[in-house]
This record gives sequence, C-alpha cells and structure tokens, in this order.
Amino acid sequence: METGQHIPDEAAPQDNASVTDVSVEVATVDAMLEKICRKYNRRRRRVKKLKKKLKLWKLRHLVIISAVMVFLVIILMWSLLWVFTFRRESNTGVYFAGMFRVANVEFIPAYRHADSSEFVSMANQIQQVVSRVYRSSAVSKLYKHTVISDLSNDDKGGVLVHFWMIFVVPSLKTPAVCEECVSAILKDSVLTSLKNRSSVGFLLDLPVDIDSILINVALRSDYTSTAAGSECVDNLYASLPDAKVPLNVFSSWGGLVCHVKLTSTTGSIVRLTVNSLDIEPSDCVQDALTVYGALLPMRTKALHRLCEAVRVPFSLVSTSNIMLLSFRLSQGNKSFRGFFQAISEQECVSVIDMPADPTVAGELRSPFYPSLLPPICSCTWKFKTHSGALGVALKFQKYILSLKDVTPCEHGWWKVNEVIYCGSYVSHTTVFRVPEQNVELVFFCSSRNAEQPFAATYSTFNISQPCVDGQFLCSTGLCVAKERRCDGLDDCQDESDEVFCSKPIKNCGSSSPLHPLYVCNGENDCPGGRDETNCSLETSCSEIRYPCHSGSCILKRNAKCDGVPDCLDRSDERDCACGQPTPLKRVIDSIRPQDRVVGGVNAVEGEWPWQVSLHFAGHLYCGASVISSEWLVSAAHCFSRERLSDPRQWLAYLGMLTQGSAKHVAEIRRIVVHEYYNARTFDYDVALLQLRKAWPSALSAYVQPVCLPAPSQTLPDSHRCWVTGWGYRSEQDKVLPTVLQKAEVSVLSQSACKSAYGPVSPRMLCAGVPSGEQDACRGDSGGPLSCRVSEGGRWFLMGIVSWGSGCGRPNLPGVYTRVVKFIYWINSYIHD
Repeated sequence: METGQHIPDEAAPQDNASVTDVSVEVATVDAMLEKICRKYNRRRRRVKKLKKKLKLWKLRHLVIISAVMVFLVIILMWSLLWVFTFRRESNTGVYFAGMFRVANVEFIPAYRHADSSEFVSMANQIQQVVSRVYRSSAVSKLYKHTVISDLSNDDKGGVLVHFWMIFVVPSLKTPAVCEECVSAILKDSVLTSLKNRSSVGFLLDLPVDIDSILINVALRSDYTSTAAGSECVDNLYASLPDAKVPLNVFSSWGGLVCHVKLTSTTGSIVRLTVNSLDIEPSDCVQDALTVYGALLPMRTKALHRLCEAVRVPFSLVSTSNIMLLSFRLSQGNKSFRGFFQAISEQECVSVIDMPADPTVAGELRSPFYPSLLPPICSCTWKFKTHSGALGVALKFQKYILSLKDVTPCEHGWWKVNEVIYCGSYVSHTTVFRVPEQNVELVFFCSSRNAEQPFAATYSTFNISQPCVDGQFLCSTGLCVAKERRCDGLDDCQDESDEVFCSKPIKNCGSSSPLHPLYVCNGENDCPGGRDETNCSLETSCSEIRYPCHSGSCILKRNAKCDGVPDCLDRSDERDCACGQPTPLKRVIDSIRPQDRVVGGVNAVEGEWPWQVSLHFAGHLYCGASVISSEWLVSAAHCFSRERLSDPRQWLAYLGMLTQGSAKHVAEIRRIVVHEYYNARTFDYDVALLQLRKAWPSALSAYVQPVCLPAPSQTLPDSHRCWVTGWGYRSEQDKVLPTVLQKAEVSVLSQSACKSAYGPVSPRMLCAGVPSGEQDACRGDSGGPLSCRVSEGGRWFLMGIVSWGSGCGRPNLPGVYTRVVKFIYWINSYIHD
C-alpha cells in the first residue's frame, strides 16, 4: 500500500485488531517516514547546492568587487601621483634658441621663404641631424624636437641656421639640460680636423662651423610668438644699398609679443633708425622694444633695449646682415616709427697729418657715428705731428680713457702705441694726451650691447708744457686758470683743483672780497656776520650758488626749505613737504647700551619715515629712501646683475621699524640705473625705483619723503649726520637685526676721503668716525645718509650707502654716493 492512502468505510478496522493489521499499520508509518526523509534529504541537498552556489557566487562577486576596488584605488593613487608629480614634471618645457653656420653649402634666395620646397628640404635635413645628435646623447629621454626657424647668409658664406630646441624636463632634472650642457653636446658632436686647423668640422654628415654654434635659454612665449603660422611675425628684406625700408608698428598689435625680422644683402649690415617710440615707461615687462643681432630672440645677441618713449631719433647697427625687432606691447595707444637700411661695412682706418698750429683741430668719431656702437667693431687712427716737441691731444665729450688693470674693458678698449687703455662713460669733458710725435690709436668695441657713440677733437700740444702759463693741469687733462684752484668750484671735473688745498685766509677786515668758500655758507665766519649778509641778492650762476626756478641764482647756498623765502619767485620754499619726522616716542627712550651695533642704536617709530627696506625674492637685500609719493632712490649696485634688474622680484617695505611690521608694502614698477654706473669703481652708484602705486597719504606719520638737497648745498667738514638701515652689525655678524638701526657719523673732507681710499670720484663722499665704530655695513646699501643743515631744520638726503673697506674699520670711513651731484638727473625722472 502506498503511504498515506485512506481506508474505505466498509473496510474500517474492528475493535479487536489483529497482528497483521498492526504490522501493516507499522509498515505504513515507516514508509511515510522514509518518504519524508527522502524528500528532506533531497531538499537539503538542494539547499546545500544552493548555499554552495550562493557561496561561490558571493565569493566570485567578492573577488570581482575587491578587484574593482583595488583597481579604483590604483587609479586614484596614480591620478594623484600624476597630478602632483608626473604631470607637473612632464609639463616643464625648456626652450632653447640657437644658431650655427653650415659651411660649404651655397645659399639660395629661396631659403628666405619658409614655405618654399628648398627651405623645407634643407630644414628637414638639418633637423634630422640635430635630432640624431640629441637622441643619442645623455639627455635623449628629455629631448622632444628641433624646429628650424630661419635660414640666412652672411659674408662668411654658407647658410646660417636659426633653430629652436624643446625639451620636456622633470623639474628635478632641469640641470641636465642647462644652457652650457646643451651647447656642449652639439659642439662635442662636431668632428674637427687638427690638420687643416679649421673651425669647420662635421656634425654627422653636415659641415658645421664649430665657432658659430650659439645656444641660449629662451622663453616659451618667444617660441610660440615666432612659431610658424604666428600672425605677429613679419619678414622684411633690404635689397638695395642705403634704400630706406619703412617700419611702422601701431597699437593694433597691442597686448601681444610681435617680431619683425630684418635681412639685408650679403656683404652689408643692417642699420635701424628709430624715429619715435610711443610706449608707457615700464619695467621692460609690459612695454619694451628689444633689438637683436639675430633672427631669434637670443639673450647674448641683444643689441639694445628700449623701455621708455623715444622722442629724439637715433640709429643703431647690427654686427651682420640680420636683425630682429621684438615688440612687447600692452593694450593702449602704442606706436613705433622708423626705417632700416642695408649699409656697407666701413673700413675705419684714417691717416692724419697733424697741422703745426695747435689751435687747429679736427674730429675723430666712433665707428658708424652717430649710430650706437655695436658689440663688435674696430677703428684705427694714425697721427703724425711735424715736430718731435709736439704730441697729440684728444678732447672727449663724456668719455674717458684710463690705463687698463686686471679687469676687462667693458666699454671699449684702446691700444695707444702698444699701451692698453679702457674707455668708460662719464658726465664731463676729458682730455687725453699722447706725448709722442707718431701716434697710432686702435679702438675695439667690447660691450655686450650697443652703446652711445663718442667723438673727440684732436690737436697738437707742447709736450714740455701741456697747459699755457697761468693755467693748472687737471688730472682729467683739462687746463684751468690757476686762480680758480681751491675756489670751491670743481673746474677740473674730478676735484683735482679742489683737494689738498690749504684753507683760504678769511681776510674779514680787508677791503678785498671774501673767499667764495666763506660767502653765504650758513656759518658766521667773520665777526658781525659780514660773510652772511646780502645772501638773497641775485647773481651769476655757478655750482656754489642756489639756482631759483626763474633761472637766476642767489649767493645763499643752503636756501632750500630753510623757512626763509630767498628767491624772488619764492621757489626755494616750494616742494618742502619733506624731512620733518614726528617720532611716536622720545628718541632718548631707545638708547640702551645693549642695543648698540657698530656704534648704532635702535630707532623709534616714525623717526626715519623715509627709510625703506628692499626685499628681493623675499629676502632683505638693500635699503632705499622715499623721495616722493611714487619714487624711491637707492644704489645702482643693488640692481647691477641681470637677475636683480627685474622689478617683479622686488618689494619695498615702507613705514617699518621692525622687520615684518611695514605699514605699506609696495610693488616696483620699474628700476632706473644711472647710465654711467661703473660696477668696477662704483662711480655713479645711484638708481631710482618707481612704485606701482603711490603710498597712501594717510600714512604720513610713518611714511614721508626726505628732502633732496639743492646742487649747491654744502655741509662743513665734521658735520654730524645719521646712517640708518637693517644691515649687519659687524663684518663677522651672520644675523640681521630686526629693528631699524641708526648710527651717527661725521662727514669728511674730500681730501681726507682721498687720503683714506685714493682716487674716489667727486660723486662720492666719506662719512664715519676715526675709530670706525660707527658705520654702515652689508645690507645697508642704498639706504640714506640723512643730514640736517641747521639744528632743528629739515632732514636732507646727502648720501646713499655705496661701498667701503669692510665695516667699522678704523680710519676707513664709509663711502656714499654724493646726492647733490645727481639732483638734475633725479628731477628729470620724478618730475617728468
């Protein structure tokens, strides 16, 4: 019977059940149990299988999910690594502009056109050679590609190649592609022969002049602005000698970096004439015109740079038949007008037969006069006099020759009968005499950029008596009347007539006029003040008389801003909102023995409101003085190096007592270094800095201009002045002070200054103390030497910290730029 089957009613069990019946009943239960067990087991097996499948499914999906998570983490980490490391490094593009001459290859006119098949063919050949060199070099993984920009020719023959090279360099590996390294790779790849002693070798299979290889680091903006297809590149060619090819650039180019490439015929050079340039005076970052002696903007080929408007036409020449004009113009009404020409090379050789009459003079001029001097040029003049008693005298305007020492000649060198001299620019006239009958002068250009031309008149002179009777021979070669010696006027232009003079007699009781040194100098030298009367009378002008704005002069030397109107037009009391500090606490409170540094003490708030701290790239570098709402004055040597001349790296901290507590921080718009600054002698060590924004007038308690002296302003010997700054406390000190320091020093006579240092120029003055314990030091450069002409009067800027022998050494005072010598130069900028 099947388990679970029901028994019909007629077959229902009786009350007395049998064994069979019982057993049957038992059998039926077992069958049902077995059936239930089988069903359970089957269900359990299905559940196990399902669990197993589910487990496998979960495991499989867990593995997949885990793999996805790991993958996502890897992607995330790689992305972060790429963003913060690799991407930053891989996007560091380094650009180089270069040139070299391919020799033994004939230049054809089609090479001037970059879209010609001839240019493309030659460019591809050169590009493949250069690429093969660098792809097999130590920087192969960093090298990207080479682009041939221009093919030109010159009088040396062959083809002059201008090219760009681009490297993609991780920042950590930047030194691997330094300018010298990249250049060395190319030069070392040129195989030269020692047999023929020629500079031409083979760059793989390309004949290259190894001496012509030049590579400079360049800017990405220069590359992109000169790349093929740029709308800001123009190519002009001068085919006819001396024919003027007009050049006009207008503000439609505003806001772009644009280039004009100039080329002239072989055997000629390019002369550019600038008629006008209308731009905003700037730091050469916003508005500028840079002229290069190449067809790419290469630093070492820069001829001239203009950052200010040009009103007076001038010209300059290239060293070959190519030139590049690089315009950087911001938005606005900007324009350039001029022209260029192809001119022939000048053979500058002259033989001059000197006239017997010494009053008859001729003129010699610099090469390409009146154009600016190019970096490479030479000229020879041969003179012969009619008597062995006569020599040759050259009278230069704003130029001087000095015997060459161990330093190179930066502004032209001269060979005068086998003796070497260096030329340099000055602000006065000089006379150079050669006491020989036959004179050969050979001049060589030696500056890095184009420089001002020079001219000189030549004549004979009596070797035994250079100056006539009654005249004094100056160190500058000038002859001045003997009665003008020691009169207080620098007639010799180098003070050689005013130093080591005995003090003149006062002759106060005599009927003869007083010596000019005593007249109206602000001191009562005679009883009753006779020497200080009638000082406001108008008289002829000289260096020791005060010039009024009307053009007349008065005898009073120190008339400026003394509270008394002396000029009829009262101009001596104008522009006198200066030099009156209002210290915020008594000065005596700051004098404590522990504060003394090189004889100095801590200043107090508002005591020296014209003091400025100049920081370069975030670090204290120099000092400066406030002279107007927009201008500072400092030392030229603070900005003499190329990297220091970028005003964007400088910040001026005004109204500051303690470093970090400035009341006003100003950006610098432009830096004007004196054009005659001499880095070797520190002559003309003065510079102006224009602020981007004027300092707020509300800060007048903390920021105030110092008064500029008049050109005639004088200080008596031993006059007490103050030097201020955050410079080092001593030569050995390695920690800069945080609080502004001040030290009192005495002004020395020029005779005493020259006794200490030798040939200091009239544009320098010395100040210090005999013990040397009060002095300026490193870090104070460019800061003020502030002096009061009278007790309680205004403070004047009489000196700028310039140089000295160490810091605080006995009998070696500090040397300062003499500000009175630069008043007209300063005013030409701040009152422009």
